[in-house]
Amino acid sequence: MSNSDVNVNPENQSEETPARSLHFIEQIITNDLETGRFNGRVHTRFPPEPNGYLHIGHAKSIILNSGMAQEFGGLFNLRFDDTNPSKEDVEYVESIKEDVKWLGADWGDRLFFASDYFEQMYEYAVELIKKGKAYVCDLTAEQIRETRGTPAIPATPSPWRDRSVEENLDLFKRMRDGEFPEGSKTLRAKIDLASPNFNLRDPVMYRIVAASHHRQGNKWHIYPMYDWAHGLEDSIEGITHSICTLEFEHHRPLYDWFLDQLGVYHPQQIEFARLNLTYTVMSKRKLLELVKNNYVEGWDDPRMPTICGLRRRGYTPEALRLFCQKIGVAKFNSTIDTTVLENSIREVLNRDAQRRMAVLDPIKLVIDNYPEDKRETLVAINNPENEADGTREVPFSKTLYIEREDFMEDAPKKYRRLSPGREVRLRYAYYVTCKSCVKDADGNVVEVHCDYDPESRGGQSPDGRKVLGTIHWVDANSAVDAQVRLYDRLFNVENPDDPNNLGDYKDYLNPESLKIVEGAKLEPALADAKLDERYQFERVGYFALDKTATPEKPVFNRVVSLRDSWAKIANK
Repeated sequence: MSNSDVNVNPENQSEETPARSLHFIEQIITNDLETGRFNGRVHTRFPPEPNGYLHIGHAKSIILNSGMAQEFGGLFNLRFDDTNPSKEDVEYVESIKEDVKWLGADWGDRLFFASDYFEQMYEYAVELIKKGKAYVCDLTAEQIRETRGTPAIPATPSPWRDRSVEENLDLFKRMRDGEFPEGSKTLRAKIDLASPNFNLRDPVMYRIVAASHHRQGNKWHIYPMYDWAHGLEDSIEGITHSICTLEFEHHRPLYDWFLDQLGVYHPQQIEFARLNLTYTVMSKRKLLELVKNNYVEGWDDPRMPTICGLRRRGYTPEALRLFCQKIGVAKFNSTIDTTVLENSIREVLNRDAQRRMAVLDPIKLVIDNYPEDKRETLVAINNPENEADGTREVPFSKTLYIEREDFMEDAPKKYRRLSPGREVRLRYAYYVTCKSCVKDADGNVVEVHCDYDPESRGGQSPDGRKVLGTIHWVDANSAVDAQVRLYDRLFNVENPDDPNNLGDYKDYLNPESLKIVEGAKLEPALADAKLDERYQFERVGYFALDKTATPEKPVFNRVVSLRDSWAKIANK
């Protein structure tokens, strides 16, 4: 997340590699290690709430937190902030674990839950009550909001702010025992009603919730607020550097106040800019709305910015790490262009993906002077970026499939594909010259007829002549039929959340975000495609097998096109 891979230790750089600059979090940690703060320890964590699926913004945090632990030889925890049972589910817990593991973050045996500490948090709350620093309040949540004041006007004191310690202890225990209905009482910290930081104006620490907890069942009737639990969890686990996004910067004084009043171990909180991305939304509420109202197929819809959606689409952990490296770690919020993400996966897949040939909109090409019963195999390169990937054999015969757009009956002068009288190279095969075409009753071309040059096997001309175009193809006798899903950006405007937009964010959903192609023709090697492999369909884009695929019906998702087609649209 700096100018090199986040998991690379600067001390391990070779002499030929120029020293990279450290981002501000690396600088803080380096300084802490040099001064002996935290006794030379580095211990980070990723603390998701299990109330939804993770998205790419969380990926940045996972990669940063785990990367800092790895870079500096420290430890990394995965901890669930499961303090709101009404919105949490085991489904989310399991999906988050899968996402974090997929990204390569190793928490070892350090999987924790806020609910592991409920008893200790309760005792800490009792301690604050005994110190006169917390009280039970009978105001409703709406009444508390109404009495918060303004930046210029202090909050109105709760009528119950000065209850005695004994009464508060008694009421708090009875809250825990379930004697009071949901929403009837809260435990609030007694801090500063005139503070310019609203988080310090007697914030709520506990509320009564009538819901079963996914781990604790019905044991608890009160649940800690996030602001009360979060700093304590870091303290209990011995976290050294509590790395979080900028929206928590104004909460830090409250976390500090709680820890100072209790006199417990104090981590250092460091805030960084959250990830905002064009052509999508990051709000969990909005993503949930898209799922519940069937605007998308589910949380793992390949158009979603969720980690599971990106994984299903065909993105790789390496691509997300490269993306995070490119955007860096900053202290100020900004919006990253989606092309940076798309170029990251292109860069990784251009290096790693094996090449295959696939025809998405097929028409037949018949080689008239090729023997009717002849079958041969030609040699194709698996990956020109990696010689170790070797070659494969592709079948060839008299009848092939080519892309419909690779033939034009009345072509302009600079057209470099097939048209009557023009010669092109068939990838890895032969030179062919177009002679004629066959049309159906509606005038659509259904078949192209060519002659081939038998001396040009492998796509090499024996007499040195050159052709202007090379097109891909698939042998008709061995082609694999498949469904291909062409995914694109979910929204057709850069910022669907822009308050200046005329309509609701859903009004800007891109109707072209998914095109399903039936009857695509693939070379036979793709019949053995695997879920964890990515392929470049030559001249078409990068693709991955979808989880719904079967041996009888392969289904491929477009991960990303070969080039940024949106840049062309924007420049028209």
